Amino acid sequence: MKKFFALILMIGFVSATIVAQTREMTPSQKLRYAEQIIENYYVDTVNSDKLVEEAIVAMLKTLDPHSTYTNPEETTELTTPLNGNFSGIGIQFNMNNDTLYVVQTTAGGPSEKVGIVAGDRIISANDTLISGVKMKNSDIIKILRGPKGSKVNVKVLRKGEKNLIDFRITRDDIPVYSVTASYMADPTTGYIKISRFAEDTHNELMQAMEELKRQGMKNVIIDLESNSGGYLSAAYNMASEFLNYGDLVVYTDGPRIDSQRYYAEAEGSYVNGRVVVLVNQYSASASEIFAGAMQDNDRGLVVGRRTFGKGLVQRPFPFPDGSMIRLTISRYYTPAGRCIQKPYTEGESDDYRKDMSQRYDSGELMSADSIHFADSLKCYTRNGRVVYGGGGIMPDLFVPMDTADYSDYYRDLVAKGVINQYCLNYVDANRKALKRKYKTTDRYIAEFEVTPEIMQGLIDKATAEGVEFNEEQYNISRNLLMVIVKGLIANDLYDEKGIYNRIVNEINPIYKAALQLINDEAEYNRLLSGSNQPSSGATQAETTPVETTPDDEPDPEQMDMF
Repeated sequence: MKKFFALILMIGFVSATIVAQTREMTPSQKLRYAEQIIENYYVDTVNSDKLVEEAIVAMLKTLDPHSTYTNPEETTELTTPLNGNFSGIGIQFNMNNDTLYVVQTTAGGPSEKVGIVAGDRIISANDTLISGVKMKNSDIIKILRGPKGSKVNVKVLRKGEKNLIDFRITRDDIPVYSVTASYMADPTTGYIKISRFAEDTHNELMQAMEELKRQGMKNVIIDLESNSGGYLSAAYNMASEFLNYGDLVVYTDGPRIDSQRYYAEAEGSYVNGRVVVLVNQYSASASEIFAGAMQDNDRGLVVGRRTFGKGLVQRPFPFPDGSMIRLTISRYYTPAGRCIQKPYTEGESDDYRKDMSQRYDSGELMSADSIHFADSLKCYTRNGRVVYGGGGIMPDLFVPMDTADYSDYYRDLVAKGVINQYCLNYVDANRKALKRKYKTTDRYIAEFEVTPEIMQGLIDKATAEGVEFNEEQYNISRNLLMVIVKGLIANDLYDEKGIYNRIVNEINPIYKAALQLINDEAEYNRLLSGSNQPSSGATQAETTPVETTPDDEPDPEQMDMF
């Protein structure tokens, strides 16, 4: 009993001592103190690097949805697509039945130079087996990418050859393109698809514009659908080409960072001619800056659906070990004063990421009438048109999503990767015959037909992969599937950049509405003047052909590269 009371007295004495020694600590001191206590006294061995990284991640989660931490490997993966190039062997690939299948070689790149061709299967690299072993794409990339000038030995299985073929490839810089398609949509209308805003985006845009001008372009459609953004400088430089000297492109504002305003510093190269910008709910960040600049300066019209609403400015803070914090420091505003960022609650990133499903449930993706803005969010363009803030860019012409061709059977084909696999196999078996018959992409587009036999092959492939055939659902999605199959076969067969877009755009309702609008000068000018503008801030396209969402549609531009 005496020992028990002695223990109580000791605890009380220790507690009193701790209280007596209490002193204020800065947050950084407390964080270092906690890390040292854990490292020195925790019962098990501690991975200090992991501990600190998780603490940083947890801190950033309490702020906003876009402040992030990336380790060195993640930082490299994040920045490579925006830097314009990387060093590798120069192929575009798909994994087909756990085998690395070469879809295309980069023109003039290291693989093409040594004789690797589309359809080849890379079995191993530097004596490491990479096909048939369920290796992750990220691990394959680590093997095949490397410093410029370094060597990699690969073994290739080629159709018609009994033995593996050995190649020794010297790695070189491989370009990553922002402009993934450009062509004449009609005799006077150019079309340019921009997939990201990177270091070379402006130069690629100028090259595409010049080439299309030589082909007779007078008006242009800029496609930013599902473009998640990138560098502010790329969006600024691109917008400046369409604006007059002194026009405001965008500005930033934040409590600890001075407001910065970005004006066009020279007369743009393309200040004449009609401009239509295509957007959807996945167009974000730099895409919204460009679309907002065109809209607020009354330089062009925006067609599609309300954009993502990512208007927080992240500044990178790199660490010496290659890791990085991207911290939100301010917000983006369009020239009319609209905040691009959609509302969020600090620390509630899960709710923020459910925004797309909430838009679907509310009917916003289906009808402009389901979108309502408070009068307090009202702003005005240069010519006095009404536009609204509150998150994202609301288009001038709203094009609803129509899921009439969508079925569970189609969903399962996409989820299992069946469509891509089947098209790869089809081209592999018929490449020479197809090339002989359709010597040019124009001839292919005009003459190639997806026959019932081809579609039956797809059905058989799906059945073999465990996707049970449903005739009713197949009939619902048949026309959509036929267009996608034609596009994917062309993408594998030809080196022409953007051939897939040329084919699939024919069933893209946003593209079709834009093409009709840009050729209707009276309607274009009416919308640009804001006459008869409804309260939602957008008119709605009269026809709504079938569309698939970017998450459902096989996209050849998303194939891995190294």
